[in-house]
Amino acid sequence: MTPNGWIQTALFCAVVLALVKPLGWYMTRVFTGERTPLSPVIGPVERGLYRAAGIDERHEQTWLGYGLAMLAFHGLGFVLLYAVLRLQDVLPLNPMVQSAVAPDLAFNTAASFVTNTNWQNYGGESTLSYLSQMLGLTHQNFLSAATGIALAVALIRGFARASARTVGSFWVDLTRCTLYVLLPICVVYALFLVSQGMPQTLSAYIDATTLEGAKQTIAVGPVASQVAIKMLGTNGGGFFNANAAHPFENPTALSNFVQIVSIFALGAALTNVFGRMVGDERQGWAILATMGVLFLAGVAVTYASEASGSSVLNGLGLTGGNMEGKEVRFGIVASALFAVVTTAASCGAVNAMHDSFTALGGLIPLINMQLGEIIVGGVGAGLYGMLVFVVVAIFVAGLMVGRTPEYLGKKIEAREVKMAMLAILCLPLMMLGGTALATVLPAGLAGPANAGPHGFSEILYAFTSAAANNGSAFGGLSGNTPFYNSLLALGMLVGRFFVIIPALAIAGSLAAKKRVPASAGTFPTHGGLFVGLLVGVILIVGGLTFFPSLALGPVVEHLAGAAGQTFATGG
Repeated sequence: MTPNGWIQTALFCAVVLALVKPLGWYMTRVFTGERTPLSPVIGPVERGLYRAAGIDERHEQTWLGYGLAMLAFHGLGFVLLYAVLRLQDVLPLNPMVQSAVAPDLAFNTAASFVTNTNWQNYGGESTLSYLSQMLGLTHQNFLSAATGIALAVALIRGFARASARTVGSFWVDLTRCTLYVLLPICVVYALFLVSQGMPQTLSAYIDATTLEGAKQTIAVGPVASQVAIKMLGTNGGGFFNANAAHPFENPTALSNFVQIVSIFALGAALTNVFGRMVGDERQGWAILATMGVLFLAGVAVTYASEASGSSVLNGLGLTGGNMEGKEVRFGIVASALFAVVTTAASCGAVNAMHDSFTALGGLIPLINMQLGEIIVGGVGAGLYGMLVFVVVAIFVAGLMVGRTPEYLGKKIEAREVKMAMLAILCLPLMMLGGTALATVLPAGLAGPANAGPHGFSEILYAFTSAAANNGSAFGGLSGNTPFYNSLLALGMLVGRFFVIIPALAIAGSLAAKKRVPASAGTFPTHGGLFVGLLVGVILIVGGLTFFPSLALGPVVEHLAGAAGQTFATGG
């Protein structure tokens, strides 16, 4: 580790923190229906869309109506994306004449992008047409990100309102998020990426002659427009197979820095939206502080592990840290920071091969995802995931002092706690259940490229990434098979919607409650004691749920690596 590495990390944190209040102020005005600087331009477009769709923006929905509208919308989106992928060979904007995507891969990809997971069992430049990349993937990148933010805002309204039956309108929240937040930022963002050397063209791939006289086909396409929303919306799906390690998808050190900042920008700012809408910004800062503690701990472990290398590498004379699987132009610190950021959020974009990280370096991305990706998390998804843990933490605090737990003037009762636990427990069900099936069935055991502990880690990482809606992978797993395409898609769907519905139920229940005045016995939820309690609850719940699986994978790898063993022939 070097001072330069920590300076880069500190600069990243400072920029993200500087964006929290202005973005939080702007998004609060958007979702409360107040006038914004963009209202004169976008307002007529917004109202025109409502008229065309027959939507009354003043009509709000109950939590159940909100959830059903969301499910219906994404059900239709799934069908549309599946159809585009299956028919891409007869659809336009296919200059490289890509064939139709196989049924099981199309099913996996449609589930992946509808759920904001963006797991990719294919190479984008060798599989998809420009129309599939734009109408299929980029289109869903916007809508799945907007859905996450809309659902977070609905849950915030549950805490902010009293004696109310409604939590907002899904159609209005989705429209406003897309028009006022995602599109304007992405237009500017994409232009910046083009200035850094990222392609944005509908021309066919380029045939070039190398210095050795060989012929090489260079893939190009509408890359910048997809990368902008894949990062800002914490989607992560790459235009190219190498994702953000590809020079056309991440051309410079500056583009790399801006990309990791954009992954955290909206998720961090939503904590400020929460504070503003509940009438106490300190509540938002407390949640952000909890996220920050967990994030910095993860960066410290990953950076230290990658900078130290391993006994095997050091024994081969490869000192100076673990550079395997990393881009020389980014180095260890930018790769380690990117890995922690992309798995703390539900982004899944990568600028290095996580499969090549050291055992402990690969453990932190696993932990980030297995905690439910509530360390900033996906846009919106991170906040409502964290608020689910807040409900559990407040319940624990109430048990310790022997009184009914309260949060922001709302009593936390049995219904809220049951819904919170349902949202939390559906993730280990899919992560560990899918891993268990894959490690005993021949179709699952055919996937990992390595035997022994690391092969187990490749399977565990895949199901963890799918259920957590992350999309990154230990690249040693061959996942493009009917078995993995189907089972991982199921994990994505459960990991997305089986968390959303309980969170919405909590929103509806809280919105209907009366507000209870604070008293001398009310537990303050804006200070260091609450932050410590929340961090402890997150780690205890996550540890009790996932420690057995972690002990069998990366921890075993680390212990064996310390003994100088390798895993290529492990049993």
